[in-house]
Amino acid sequence: MRITGYRTLTTIQEWGRPVGDANGVFADGVTPVPIIIVETDEGITGVGLGPSVEVEKIFAAIDGQDPRAVTALYDRMLRQTFKAGHAGPVFGTIGALDTALWDIKAQAAGEPLWRLLGGRDRRVSAYASGLDIALTEDELVATYQEYARHGLRAAKLKGGLDIERDRHRLCLVRDVLAAAGRGPRPGLMLDVNEAWTRKQAVRHVCELERFLDLIWIEEPVRRWDAEGLASVGRGVRASVATGENLSGLEQFRPLIATGAVDIVQTSAVGGVTHFLRVSALAHAHDLPISPIGNSPVGLLHAATSVPNHMASELQDLHRPLGVTIDLSVEDGHFVLGDSPGLGVRVDEEAIRRSTHRPDTLTATGPHVRPEGAGRRLLGGVDNTPAMPQLLVGPLAPGPLHSDAAASPTARN
Repeated sequence: MRITGYRTLTTIQEWGRPVGDANGVFADGVTPVPIIIVETDEGITGVGLGPSVEVEKIFAAIDGQDPRAVTALYDRMLRQTFKAGHAGPVFGTIGALDTALWDIKAQAAGEPLWRLLGGRDRRVSAYASGLDIALTEDELVATYQEYARHGLRAAKLKGGLDIERDRHRLCLVRDVLAAAGRGPRPGLMLDVNEAWTRKQAVRHVCELERFLDLIWIEEPVRRWDAEGLASVGRGVRASVATGENLSGLEQFRPLIATGAVDIVQTSAVGGVTHFLRVSALAHAHDLPISPIGNSPVGLLHAATSVPNHMASELQDLHRPLGVTIDLSVEDGHFVLGDSPGLGVRVDEEAIRRSTHRPDTLTATGPHVRPEGAGRRLLGGVDNTPAMPQLLVGPLAPGPLHSDAAASPTARN
């Protein structure tokens, strides 16, 4: 079997409500979902959800290769970007191609990826994550009531701009999950997307902890600030979670070495091989691993095979337009199916027919760090995040195509 080409296209996720974080918001609730499809000479195609930045350059590392040699091909792609580096959306492109290769490998073996990777249980524990900073109280309650109906008993809220508002919203969601009954006491997490300084983080979390028991505080300070993350961890009861924006083991090592992270996270766009390697590194230091992303299907399959998986993020309960996944959510778990590979199918014609497009890119949003970040907890400062309608956001880092049609970049 040989790799012969690829196709790229972009579909959309329709949330039906505003979504965003402390850095910005999609007012119309429409976010792009970029897709890479890798082709082989035996007719098997693999799907990766992620950007396609510099994809032609990166694809050259795997063109004509046997896709079943996926971990070796992952390293070839890293070497292909040696000079400029593999950070940011380039890392996401490598991850999307890597995920597509795992999909091909498992399809060729006639097994779901979770089985091929050595998983025993197809059920993966989940927590709810609504990207909910712009919701009203009624919208927040209704959103988490829907999660609760699917058995979710832990929730991660977006916040970081107002202590009292965060406390009130966390209490609302705690009460929603508690009212649903069944199982242990609801678990709560807060994600501030690098919005604070070290002192702000400790002050904010300590105030919340007067009333609430937080499982973790996510990205309280900048992603590379090992000393700052460690100081926050020493100053609060909650665990510190971070890692979704890190690329490569070299960026995780200093955080783990300095005790700066308690919950190790990896993003769905980082790919399966990256997740497996980071999981092994975390396990060597007795740390749990927690994937993030909108139904991070490749990482869910991989999570069944690692001993230190904690819980995976569940954002939208609905699928992107034109995408079906052999996956359900039951009793607080993702339940993976028996379809060979990832179980992802893409209806390219349905995506082409769609007339709904994200609006053109603007200069603000969740992907842009606000000018006043780290200085927005002062009295009298407007802490309400802006609500533009954007093209690029938290689910799809990096430049994307401007329409939903398949691009003419296939290589044969």
